[in-house]
Amino acid sequence: MLFVVAPPTSRRMFDQLDDVHVDLTNRLIRAARDRRSPMHTPAVVTSDVDARTMVLREFDSQAWTLRFHTDTRAPKVAPIEADPRVAVLFYDKGAKIQIRARGTAAILRDAEVTRSAWENGSNFARRCYMGDGPGVAADTPTSGLPEELEGTEPTDEQLQPAWENFAVLLVTLRELDWLYLAHTGHVRAQFAQGDSGAWEGRWVSP
Repeated sequence: MLFVVAPPTSRRMFDQLDDVHVDLTNRLIRAARDRRSPMHTPAVVTSDVDARTMVLREFDSQAWTLRFHTDTRAPKVAPIEADPRVAVLFYDKGAKIQIRARGTAAILRDAEVTRSAWENGSNFARRCYMGDGPGVAADTPTSGLPEELEGTEPTDEQLQPAWENFAVLLVTLRELDWLYLAHTGHVRAQFAQGDSGAWEGRWVSP
């Protein structure tokens, strides 16, 4: 799918809710595909009022889902499984556009999407799921990795235990808030999924 996102130069570019929805969709598509996108690493907020920056791996514009990767031992897993409500914050400073998204999250351990994500990752990327889990206390600065794997690429055999620590964090979006910070006057729109599954939008005051 081809997509083009250009920084808006005038609020007149966003006189229609449909135009805003297209812009929002295209920015999320680019955020997942382009590492240089300012929205590639949004902030993810869980129900325990904790936030962290995560890499957006995929955006499905049909199902309206965001895919992230996580360690099953990470502190965010328990709050998500107890209360799946999450918020995701994107911001593009150059374009002066902020996207706030709300939805429900699921930790997928041994699902098809999880196996596919694991198989498509490099051994260096998979290495993150070896060694100590996130948040384990240490006496000195540490990566948490076994000493023999510091600065080296593990073999497939060495990585076998890491699979148990890998999961997909899948966020299904339900509400979207789009804000354009224009010097002529900010513009803001909100979208929510109706009973039919279609997105319904409205203009709101910034």
